Amino acid sequence: MKRRLIALLTAGVLSVSMIPMNVFADDADAPTADVSSEDENTLSVYAWDANFNIPALEAAEADYQKNVNPDFKLDIITQSGSSDVENAVTLAGQSSDYSNLPDIVLFQDHYFQQFYVSYPDAWLDLADADIDWDDFGAEKLSYSTIDDVHFGVPVDNGTAIMAYRTDLLEEAGYSIDDMVGCTWDQFIEIGEAVYEKTGKYLLCMDGSGNDLPYMMLQAEGESQFTDGEPTFATNEKYIAIIKDIVEMIQKNVLYLGNDWSDYTDQAIIGDMVAGVLNGNWIIPTMEQATENSGKWEITSLPTLEGGEGYASNGGSSLYITGNCSKPELAADFLAKTFGAGSTETYDAALKNGGVITCSISAGESDVYQEGVDFFNGQPIYADIVEMGANVPVIEQSDYHYQARQYVGTAIQNLVAAGEPTDESVAAALQDAQDQLSFEMAG
Repeated sequence: MKRRLIALLTAGVLSVSMIPMNVFADDADAPTADVSSEDENTLSVYAWDANFNIPALEAAEADYQKNVNPDFKLDIITQSGSSDVENAVTLAGQSSDYSNLPDIVLFQDHYFQQFYVSYPDAWLDLADADIDWDDFGAEKLSYSTIDDVHFGVPVDNGTAIMAYRTDLLEEAGYSIDDMVGCTWDQFIEIGEAVYEKTGKYLLCMDGSGNDLPYMMLQAEGESQFTDGEPTFATNEKYIAIIKDIVEMIQKNVLYLGNDWSDYTDQAIIGDMVAGVLNGNWIIPTMEQATENSGKWEITSLPTLEGGEGYASNGGSSLYITGNCSKPELAADFLAKTFGAGSTETYDAALKNGGVITCSISAGESDVYQEGVDFFNGQPIYADIVEMGANVPVIEQSDYHYQARQYVGTAIQNLVAAGEPTDESVAAALQDAQDQLSFEMAG
C-alpha cells in the first residue's frame, strides 16, 4: 500500500488548538498498544466500548481467521472512550512520532477530516484496497474520503431513527401511519394532543449537546455551513427549524434535558416520552425500559414541507495509521470483513454488540430481516440500513461540535425570551454564527 499525502493542505491551515483534547494527564493510564510485535500475522487496534465496538472487532477477527488466515490475531486494546484515541493521535502528531500508535484505530467520523488536515502523516489511504465502495451509503463515506481517496472503512451505522410509542399515539387518536412523511407543523399538532392525553412528550433531546437542529437540517438536504463558513442566519430552512424547536419546547412537545443523563435516564428510560429521535445507537438505551417492549416502532424523520426525511448522527470507521508496519495485511483484513459486507462479521457484530452495518448487501441477510420484539416485531435493522442509504450528503465542518454548542445556547435563550418570531430566531442565529466565526478566525 502506498501512502498518499493529498495536496489540499497548506502550512498552518489549522492550528493544534482546534483539535478536541482532554487533559492528557487524565488519560495517563489509558492502555497502549504493543506495536513492537514482529509477528507477521498480528495487527493491533485501538477501540472503545466493550459492549459495542469491541464485539464487532472480535467478530471480524473470527471471520478472517476462519475464511482467510487461521494464524491471524487482532490485538484489541480497549480504550476508555473515543477521546483516548483522539489524544493518542494528537500526541503523536505534535511530536511527529507515530511509533506508539497501533496499526489500526477506530475513529469518530465527525473528527477524521479535522485530524487528517492537522496530521496527514498519521494515516494511510485505502486506494489499493479491494473494497466495493458502492456498497456503502454516500453520506457515510463522505466523512472518511478526501479528494476522492478513501481512508476509512465504516463500522457502525449512525443513521437516525424516529421512534414512536404506538400505544400512546393511539391513545391520542393517531397511528404510526400519521407520522410517516408528516410535516413538523403536523408533528407539533400531534405532539400537543399526545401530551394532553398522556402527559408524555413526543420528542426529547439533550440540551447540553443538542443534535436535533443538525439532524432536522440534514433531513432537508442542507448544511449549517457553506464553503466552510457558518450560514446559520441566512438559511431560511434553518430559521424555520429552530423556530419549530423552540415552539416544541414551549408547547410541551419536546423535553429538553439538562444534560445527557437527564436525557437518557429521566426522559427515555424514565418513561417521559412517546418519541425518540437520534442515531440508532440510542436503541440500547431505549431497550432498558423493558416494560415498554413491543410498544415502539421506527420510521423516517418529519420534514418542513412533508415527505420522509433521512439523517445521521454519530458513527465511526476504522483507519490504518502511519505507524502500521503491515499495511497490506491491515488493508486485506478490513477489505474482507467490514469492507466486504461480510454477513459473518456483521451478523455477529449485530448479535453480540448491537452494531448495525453500513453495508447495503450485509443488511439483506436473514439476521437483519428478523423482527425485533421490542419494536413490535418490526425488522428495524434492515429498515435502518435501507434508510441509511438515503441520507443526503451535506457539507461537513471541522467545527461541527462548536456549532452545536452555539446553536444550543441560542435555543435556550429563545425559549427564555418568549414566543419566537422569524426575526428573533434570525437574530439569535446571527449571534451564534458571529461567535463561531470569531472562534474560527482565532
